[in-house]
Amino acid sequence: MTATPRRAPRHERLNLRALEHHLTRWGPDAATPWVMLHGWADTSDTFQFVVDAFRTDHPIVALDWRGFGRTAWQGGPYWFADYVADLDALLELVCPDAPATLIGHSMGGNLACLYAGIRPERVARVVNLEGLGMRRTQPGDAPGRYRRWLDELRVPPEFARYDSLERFAAVLRRRNPRLTEERAAFIARSWSRPLPGGGWTVSADPGHKLVNPVLYRREEAEACWRAATAPVLIAVGGASELLGQLGSDASEAYLRLHHPRLTYVTIPDAGHMLHHDAPEAVAALIEAFLADPSP
Repeated sequence: MTATPRRAPRHERLNLRALEHHLTRWGPDAATPWVMLHGWADTSDTFQFVVDAFRTDHPIVALDWRGFGRTAWQGGPYWFADYVADLDALLELVCPDAPATLIGHSMGGNLACLYAGIRPERVARVVNLEGLGMRRTQPGDAPGRYRRWLDELRVPPEFARYDSLERFAAVLRRRNPRLTEERAAFIARSWSRPLPGGGWTVSADPGHKLVNPVLYRREEAEACWRAATAPVLIAVGGASELLGQLGSDASEAYLRLHHPRLTYVTIPDAGHMLHHDAPEAVAALIEAFLADPSP
């Protein structure tokens, strides 16, 4: 049995920067909807759990990033800067006359905070769900990274194949025991596409699994964060594996050095996928933060 949406989604297709993108909308139409941005290998669909937990029927638009979900594949390498440009183009269409409210998870949270510093005048508030940046790199990592990239170009990585959606859902629950059966079934369907010869695989371009030859420079991301003027809510899962991977870089004290107007909250008994694990708590945090006149 799969989770049944309480608030019905609406689906659209639009062209952003010469690529067809998929959008999911909830709630009434409005000139300034909340904009939800999913993480790596996720889709806009799985914000459904949070949307259903909101007390009020808010106007919301959620994007499938290029090469994920039902958005077209670009047939080449994926660069982080492209997502920033896609977000810029999206806001020109859905929030042309007012600063946007951005709600992002993981990669989507990282992009929301980057954009808030790149175009501070275009962002009113940011809700960042575990978008804490990536692990630091050093210049000495470059030779090994380029070597790995060249190796993967010879034998490109692929996403796993599953015999059935039930099998995929079972794998998701094994990886994340906090998922209910109903939510796992919903996510498996949202994240999958059928294969011509039978079976299912992840609904994303395998090109996303190719390692980036350009090292992540955390110092540059932090410079963008510091340039933002919008209030930022960062929510982390108390049981998130990402906190251990990032160490002190994920601490409230450290993040306060780089986010001028930060609210930092921990959601107990939630992992990195906190919008799947604790959607009711996430929804309550979002509504309270966005309703607060002076966060």
